[in-house]
Amino acid sequence: MTALSPANATRHLPPNLNHWYPVAQSGELKTLKALAVTVWKQSIVLFRNSQRQVRAIEDRCPHRQVKLSHGDVQGDRIVCAYHGWEFDGSGRCQSVPYLTGGQGMPSGCHVRAYPVREQDGFIWVFPGSPEQAETVDPMPIPQWHSLSHIVSWASMDCEAHYAFLIENLMDMYHGHLHRHYQAWLNPHLDTIDIDSTRIIARYRADCVFRIRSLFSALQLVIPALRRPYPTHLTVSYHYPHWLARLGEDFSLCCLFSPIDETRTRIHFMHFTNLERFPVRDAPRWVQRLIKRSFRNSARFMIHGLLRDDAVMVYEEQQAHLQHPRLQNIELNPALAAVQRLIRQQAGVSAG
Repeated sequence: MTALSPANATRHLPPNLNHWYPVAQSGELKTLKALAVTVWKQSIVLFRNSQRQVRAIEDRCPHRQVKLSHGDVQGDRIVCAYHGWEFDGSGRCQSVPYLTGGQGMPSGCHVRAYPVREQDGFIWVFPGSPEQAETVDPMPIPQWHSLSHIVSWASMDCEAHYAFLIENLMDMYHGHLHRHYQAWLNPHLDTIDIDSTRIIARYRADCVFRIRSLFSALQLVIPALRRPYPTHLTVSYHYPHWLARLGEDFSLCCLFSPIDETRTRIHFMHFTNLERFPVRDAPRWVQRLIKRSFRNSARFMIHGLLRDDAVMVYEEQQAHLQHPRLQNIELNPALAAVQRLIRQQAGVSAG
């Protein structure tokens, strides 16, 4: 049987685990509650200690191999639901409730602890070599807290390998799919910049939204108010995540958390820039009020875009599983660059 082509083999590769991956929004992790997450086949449980600091350890009790995420959080420890064994944020078992006076703590009674950070509205886990966690930072998202940006977001589990998703996001010609929600028209690829950690593709396009007043938000629901104008559309694969900028008014970010070969968790954010809007000179309390009032105002549009894309990448994934040697006919050179970067980061020859 012939080997898969480099492009098709890309759809099976693991991500480079020596990066920070967002596993949840900060608000998802409640006090005294455990949260189960998965990063590339690694089951992890998150919990907050008594100082509300996030801890991340392997979601497994070494006693009977059940999930610690079934248990309760008590102080600085998570308590296994099965027999009440208690584990701290370093993954070490600190208490077994029925130990007798002559029994010591069982040897090897610990699980893996993961480097974890809480930054820009998300909880990030480093699933690779712990000693490398300090050599790289999570993707910065300064717009999340900036008073000059309104944020909308949505999270979704997509039934596809992460390669299909990043190819979708780097190929702006697929805007035809989003004709009911589309923010750009007539894209034309101008340039591609490539290095060992990122790909930047620059398109010329027509933006159909423009922010000039509070009433600009009506363009989201009344298409007749939209007036296309020529601008630039820049999309970037800053491995392992994605950034985009549409003109001066809008920026986007998609954070990836691969689950396995056919599932990927994504967090998609849309930021509206108010720098050219009169609110920039308003008192800070007014800016905070506007940011809160319009928070997640474009969520319905984001959900529509993601639903469209989720259907397509799912079909791509299924077609690949059924016919793994069937070759795509690809015309956008940005996608070949994406596949090479994925192979390089996975430690495979670029091909």
